[in-house]
Amino acid sequence: MALKKVVVQFGMGTSIRSQDYTRAAERAIRDALWHNSLNVADAFGFPKEAMIIDVEIGVQQPERVDTSALAGIFPYGRPALRVVKGGLDVAKPHRDGLTVIANAAVSVSFDMERADD
Repeated sequence: MALKKVVVQFGMGTSIRSQDYTRAAERAIRDALWHNSLNVADAFGFPKEAMIIDVEIGVQQPERVDTSALAGIFPYGRPALRVVKGGLDVAKPHRDGLTVIANAAVSVSFDMERADD
C-alpha cells in the first residue's frame, strides 16, 4: 500500500453549557470539514469511498467522548477516530461549570498504488 496524505484540516468545537465532550468533538470535526469544499477524490480519480480519513480529537477528558457517535458525521470514506488529551476546560467565572473546547485534526489519505487491470 502506498498511502499518501493529501489533506489536513483543523477545527475547534465547544460545549458551552452542557459539558458534553462528544458534542464539542462533533462540532470540532464539522468545523474542520464544513469550512472546505475539497474534491480530492475526483482530482485523483478515486471514488469518495476510497478516502482514508484519520481524525485526532483533543479534549481534557478523552474517556468522555463517544467515538461511535462521531463516525456518522462522515458521509463517505473510511474514518478512524482517536481521542487524546488536549483541548481546554475553561471554568465559568461567576458560577459552577466548565466550557469544554475540543480541537480536531482531520486528514485524508489515499492508497496511491493502483492494481494493474
